[in-house]
This record gives sequence, structure tokens and C-alpha cells, in this order.
Amino acid sequence: MKTIKSCIFSLLMFLATLTVYATVQRDNIVKGNKAYSAGSYSTAVDQYKKVVEAGYESPELYYNIGNSYFKLNDYANAILWYERAKRIDPGNEDIDFNLNVANTKISDKIEPLPELFYKRWLNAVILLFSVDTWATVSIIMFITALLCGVLYLASRVLILRKIGFWFGLGLLFIAGLSMVFAWSGYSFTRNTNEAIVFAPTITVKSSPDEKSTDLFVIHEGTKVRLLDNISGWYEIRIASGSVGWLPATSLEEI
Repeated sequence: MKTIKSCIFSLLMFLATLTVYATVQRDNIVKGNKAYSAGSYSTAVDQYKKVVEAGYESPELYYNIGNSYFKLNDYANAILWYERAKRIDPGNEDIDFNLNVANTKISDKIEPLPELFYKRWLNAVILLFSVDTWATVSIIMFITALLCGVLYLASRVLILRKIGFWFGLGLLFIAGLSMVFAWSGYSFTRNTNEAIVFAPTITVKSSPDEKSTDLFVIHEGTKVRLLDNISGWYEIRIASGSVGWLPATSLEEI
């Protein structure tokens, strides 16, 4: 009996702690929103980041941090947080718009390599909805396919059996495709092999050594893909396809 009471007490204490924790984070977000509305953008960043440091993430939170940095004319940080928001909600038009505006404010205007049309279309479809939406579609399609299977097995009417069979197959295909899209979207959100340059101006090297050959110069706010990591250096590729090495201290991973 004492064990049951002890477990119940522990559960209540745990729930109370969660409630207090959620209340504190909500208060920080409210304070951040008020600071942003009042034009105190640095204070807004501080309040929002307290929530991030507590382990909470959401596209809206990251988007607000990006907006606050944009108002502070800190475009590198704005791009960083917009990119982080986009990873969670890749189809959000507001995030895309503000990210594009922020990218017009930085020095480097790098033309990306052309992408194969089918890859471009496939990525557009995958990023059309969030991971949760694709997963939900997959579950709904799978359950509906099971109902069609029941119709096929239970019905004695030939036309209904055909409908149940073919619709079931089609829905199973859509469910499987949606699950693939959900997994691809999830992989995209967890992909940490991109970073933002935070050095005002930096020379990309031919090898992970300060004395190596200078290749090209990039500036603060540029997004790069991380290819390798050796002794405090990253091998990077920019959107145009050029490759080189940068010190890890000059980059912030998305």
C-alpha cells in the first residue's frame, strides 16, 4: 500500500514539475514577444533563447529569433535561425520569404549549381508538408486501405470486392509513398551537415592548414555544406560547387 502511495506521490510531483517547467517557458516566450513588440530586440533574443536552452524547439520560436536578429541587422544569425526553422517546417512560406530577404542583405550572391529536374520536383513534393503531416497522411491511408481490405473480404457483391481490392492497393501505395516522404523530411530536419559562416571575411584554404593555398573568399552569412572534419577544420562546399577548408571556429552548424 505504501508503495502505491509513493508511486502516486512521485507521479503527482513529476506532473507538477512539468507544469511549472511549461509555465516558465511560456512566460519566457510571452516576455520575448512583448520585448519584440516594444522594439527591444536584444531582450527578445535573450528570452527566446532561454526557451531553446531549456530543450524546446519549434519553427515559430526559431522564426521569432530570426526576426529579432534581422531587426538588429545581424543577418548571419537571422539566416542561421531561419534555416533552423525551415528544417522543422520546410513548407512554411513566411520562413522562406524572410530567409530570402535576409540572404539579399549579405555580401555573397552565389549562383547554385543547376539541379536535375526530377530531383527538384521530388524535393518540392517532400518539402510541401511537414514530417508530421506526411506521417498522418500515411496512417490515414493505411487505415483506409485496411477498411477496403475488409470490404473485399466481407462483401459478396463482385463490384464492391473489386472496389475494395483496387482502392486498397492504391491507398497502400499512397501510404507507403507518404511514409517515404515523412522519413525523407525527417532526415532533412536532422541533417546537420550545413553551416553558416560567421567570420566577416574569410579565405577558404586548399587544405586544413593556415599556410596552405588560398582558394577563394567568402563572407559572413553564407551557407556552406560540411563535407569533412579534421583537427578543428571543416572541408566545405559552397552552392556553386567550389570546395575548400575553413576553421571550425568560423562556422555555426545549422
